[in-house]
Amino acid sequence: MADIAPILHIVSPLRHVSPFDVNMAVDAGYATILPYSGVTLDEMADLTQDMMFSRSPEAAPRTGLFIGGKDASLALDMAAKAKSVLFAPFEISLFVDPAGSFTTAAAMVAEVERRLRPSHPEGIKGVKVQVYGATGVVGGIAGVIAAQAGAEVTLVSHRDVEAVAAKARDFKQRFGVDLASASASSEDEKRALLPGAQVVLACGRAGVEILSADALAAARDLLVAADVNAVPPAGIAGIDAHADAKPLAGGAAGGAVGIGALTIGHLKYRVQHELLARMRVATQALTIGFEDAFTLARSLAARE
Repeated sequence: MADIAPILHIVSPLRHVSPFDVNMAVDAGYATILPYSGVTLDEMADLTQDMMFSRSPEAAPRTGLFIGGKDASLALDMAAKAKSVLFAPFEISLFVDPAGSFTTAAAMVAEVERRLRPSHPEGIKGVKVQVYGATGVVGGIAGVIAAQAGAEVTLVSHRDVEAVAAKARDFKQRFGVDLASASASSEDEKRALLPGAQVVLACGRAGVEILSADALAAARDLLVAADVNAVPPAGIAGIDAHADAKPLAGGAAGGAVGIGALTIGHLKYRVQHELLARMRVATQALTIGFEDAFTLARSLAARE
């Protein structure tokens, strides 16, 4: 199959396909990349079939469909629609990573586990996790990954609780995970909620402080706090973008540490790059989701 050229079709429901995903694909070795923007769910079956039947069965595994956008549930529905029309021997490869959120969430939880393992050999299993900014695409999937790994997860909304309760119900139906829901729009509400957290994940908008130093001080049992925001101010006070197990004031026995966005981003880049590269040289069709991203992120983090 060495002479079969790989092709990557990048599909997005948004007005523009993400330049980030295009750059990642080029760095992973793709020379032929076709972007499709403004794609609706109803169009996925026809587009997928056009990708399938225009090449020989031998070329199918190296015909890649990457699904982007900024909505995890919609991306998963688009992937399901694409998979519904696939059949041997024309099965193409599929990678779902809207806004890079699946690989980012996987890297975030894997980095947290790496800091937990000295005191928690089973990683995040059994640990109480609060996800702030959980209405966003990274936060929701980070919550699912942590819950699948055995954590007790609470999705926290900065608006009304229904904003995350609806997401929790959707993920329960899709993945069978139980996610608690909470609202914390004020400093007082955050201080009241944080004593129940051993791990805090901040997944809010760039340049917005979610947890102040005063609020974080209420997390008396805190072990690890992680923030995916690389734009000042930090999402969690005291955690800069380069933080890598940076000691934080307070927490469990004064030993809490912080993980910054660039530390998480470094692992995220390696995960997405490796998964794209695998799809580019595949000899059998691959289907890649956040579970695969987390398995790889865990493996790479364990080598650090």
